[in-house]
Amino acid sequence: MQHDGNSTAQKLREKKVSDVLTAGKRRLVEVPYTATLAHTMNALVANRVVAVPVAAPPGHWIGAGGSMILESDKQTGAVRKHYIGMVTMLDILAHIAGDDVGGGGDVEERMGVPVASIIGYCLESLSLWTLNPNTSIPDCMEVFSKGIHRALVPLDSHMENTASVELVGSASSYRMLTQMDLLKFLKAHDFELNDIMSRTVAQLGGITDVVFGVTEKAKVIEAIKCMRTASLNAVPIVEASNTVEEDHSQFINGKGRKLIGTFSSTDFRECPISQMQTWLQSSVPDFTDKLSTIPSHRASEKQQGTSSRELVTCHAESTLAEVIDKAVTKHVHRVWVMDQRCSLDGLVSLTDMIRVIRVSLLSESP
Repeated sequence: MQHDGNSTAQKLREKKVSDVLTAGKRRLVEVPYTATLAHTMNALVANRVVAVPVAAPPGHWIGAGGSMILESDKQTGAVRKHYIGMVTMLDILAHIAGDDVGGGGDVEERMGVPVASIIGYCLESLSLWTLNPNTSIPDCMEVFSKGIHRALVPLDSHMENTASVELVGSASSYRMLTQMDLLKFLKAHDFELNDIMSRTVAQLGGITDVVFGVTEKAKVIEAIKCMRTASLNAVPIVEASNTVEEDHSQFINGKGRKLIGTFSSTDFRECPISQMQTWLQSSVPDFTDKLSTIPSHRASEKQQGTSSRELVTCHAESTLAEVIDKAVTKHVHRVWVMDQRCSLDGLVSLTDMIRVIRVSLLSESP
């Protein structure tokens, strides 16, 4: 029986990044370096993505992290564009919520700046990663298990035919591969991972114990500044303490607190720019309440079968299969772990899920 498990797992180890991309991955969504933040946010909303690469003319820019990820003509090989960085919703919010933006700041003016000017506001946008289509699934998992959320995959590549992570290269087109894409692929092949998927997240060491959160008294602008500093795209909203005086403008240790909700940078995708100035000064729970009144947000939640106010949780005894299923079906990048008293005890991120699967796969190698 153990031999059968090893043989099915071996089949998964032989699969490649190209196999994940063939599972219905659409064209790359990108923005030009001259696009305003308002146009960039519109691209995020229209395409239901949380990050976009920024393209510029070749020869004029130093790419994020010194990378030279180029798009070239398929026939002639002539370089057409250079991807100079990645911009996420958190980058946009960090710019809007800058230290000089308070009650009198002009959000609409800030949304008019070119997207190229904010690359590097958050750590993630400073790193552009590519994965060769021939990269094995375990090697792809190694990259994503280190906290890298997404990578560009070159098609018709002009770079050397290697199966490693590349930082220099040229291709006629690219696709974006994300942690969520990989987990959906692994979920579809869970029969090949049954021994791993049936174990609990506690047994696998998949729980992150340190949980930074904000209290329900924190303002949105304060939460965004904290998230930018810690490079976190989402945090738990927890109950403020009645016994200890707390600074609600700072992160607190959420462990052992009552979980009220989740505050995510992606929640802002449907926030009208005309309302953003006011909403930045709202408390975080008030913001999520206001968000639920926006028709486009309600329609989006209905389409995805989830809600920004829904708590996606598990327990230490939950199986990895159950936790991955919740993350994938609810379109969340972390599942909150609750203890027996229904208090926050930790979290299982997409990075954690991928990491424990990879470690288990390697330990089962024949």
